[in-house]
Amino acid sequence: MADRQQDLDLVVVGSGAAGLSAAVTAAWHGLKVVVVEKAEGLGGATAWSGGWMWTPLNPLAKAAGIDEDPETVRTYLRHELGERYDPARIDAFLDAAPKMVEFFHDNTALQFADGNAIADIHGDTPGAGTGGRSVIAAPFDGHQLDRKTLKKLRKTMPETAFLGMPIQAGTDLMAFLTVIRSFKSFLHVTKRFTRHLYDLARFGRAMQLVNGVALTGRLAKSADALGVETWVSSPAQRLIKEDARVTGVVVQTPVGEMTLTARRGVVLAAGGFPWDIARRKELFPHTPTGQEHWPLPPPSANGDGLRLGESVGGEVDTSLYSPVAWAPVSVVPYKDGHVGHFPHIIDRGKPGLIGVLRNGKRFVNEASGYYDYVDAMVKAVPEDEELCSWLICTHRFQRRYGIGITRPAPVPFRHWIRKGYLKAGRTLEELAHQCGIAPQGLEQTVAAYNKHARQGEDPEFGRGSTLYNRKQGDPAHQPNPCVAPLDDGPFYAIKVVPGCFGTFAGLKTNEHAQVLGREGQPIAGLYAAGTDMASIMGGYYPAGGINLGPAMTFGHIAGLHAAGQRDTGSLETRSENADA
Repeated sequence: MADRQQDLDLVVVGSGAAGLSAAVTAAWHGLKVVVVEKAEGLGGATAWSGGWMWTPLNPLAKAAGIDEDPETVRTYLRHELGERYDPARIDAFLDAAPKMVEFFHDNTALQFADGNAIADIHGDTPGAGTGGRSVIAAPFDGHQLDRKTLKKLRKTMPETAFLGMPIQAGTDLMAFLTVIRSFKSFLHVTKRFTRHLYDLARFGRAMQLVNGVALTGRLAKSADALGVETWVSSPAQRLIKEDARVTGVVVQTPVGEMTLTARRGVVLAAGGFPWDIARRKELFPHTPTGQEHWPLPPPSANGDGLRLGESVGGEVDTSLYSPVAWAPVSVVPYKDGHVGHFPHIIDRGKPGLIGVLRNGKRFVNEASGYYDYVDAMVKAVPEDEELCSWLICTHRFQRRYGIGITRPAPVPFRHWIRKGYLKAGRTLEELAHQCGIAPQGLEQTVAAYNKHARQGEDPEFGRGSTLYNRKQGDPAHQPNPCVAPLDDGPFYAIKVVPGCFGTFAGLKTNEHAQVLGREGQPIAGLYAAGTDMASIMGGYYPAGGINLGPAMTFGHIAGLHAAGQRDTGSLETRSENADA
């Protein structure tokens, strides 16, 4: 990097799933590619995510006998997205998503595990899937990365790991939840944790990679194998535009400013704007100062990609139902004074927990989607009140499942009470006073809920009525895996506030991931993918993985288009393109 200019085919801004997908695809087709990342580590929000990708019609599902008609998926999306259904981009996604999975599986280090048992969130909507529409990166051994790349790879989000060890949903998570009730689970956890301690001592990080960090690790290994350079601590400063075409980008690197020319273009995949205070204030509801929000992505995702796109004539689409991919979070205090954000994804569907507002009343089916929980909270809380709710449970629930960052038995938890994160009360009235909840309202709500919960029913909100609900529950608890009474104290509560997995509002693009100008025409040489691209879901959240699935897919589409390809091609195609 001694020269102040480097000539390339493609520059990718951002190293999450979308950016690395574009880079690997383009490099496989013969392009010379550099990925520039603002943060110190690779992976962006992807590395901190659960890693699930919504990819309907994927080959893993078909191999298992789940062979859907694409029109069924379109039916589901038409009902979910309504007037915000974009036929061109939806068709491009449904056509390319299975090809993307096949391309990476056949040609790169990215291997997948299926999500054939995962249902779409809204099971009552026509066309809803009962499984087979999701994939996740297979667990990855970090030892397969060279030391330089491993050092750059972002670690798992601290709040969702156990002493730095990522835990994958499914049998891995179930083993941790049942570690003191099952000898098999005890053996599994012991083996995992012993190896983790060894890896911490030797490498200073987890090496058994799962979830989003496994996806990032596998993509990084694939990029390395294809000669893609990944520069960290190198924010993109400005785009270069010549004769109505984007031809490069100026980057501030640790050794000074660099000009990267890009013969085939630039891909913006910098992570959207969850940390852009000004844009949050402008677009988010209940956010009068822009500060009333707790994003889960890293702080480096602060709108750089959107500003770069706007600087050359791109437009941000703000017409979506929601500008933000809501997630319920609790604010975790640490000894050094900083705070973390815990995403409440797993605990809300377990039997014996309810969510209430300040008036003590329930407002949502707690076992439904994380986005739905916050969306309902936004609608239920008056504008002049703090936007929050409380998750309420019993001591038995906490010891069995954990709640928030407090882990289940045998992990100690009472220090979280002393820190004020977990509120406790011997009675519901005492708990209500601790939280600022109306005591009479909470007592009435719990009494009404318990009356039906003893029979495994929830007539008010239908908790446990869909496949998605039941997947979030405890299969060992019957007749309803999501419903149990809150009978005996002591009782606990955690305050839940609005956070997000990312943003939906983004640059307007077409079906080729090209950024559109103010007249609706593509800006030559400029692409956007991931959350820098306006979500194809129109601001709705119909299924888990609707951020990462389209991110991987439109990153792949951008890489193909930049390489002059309309399909994933073959080895012969790659060879011919490399010689062009």
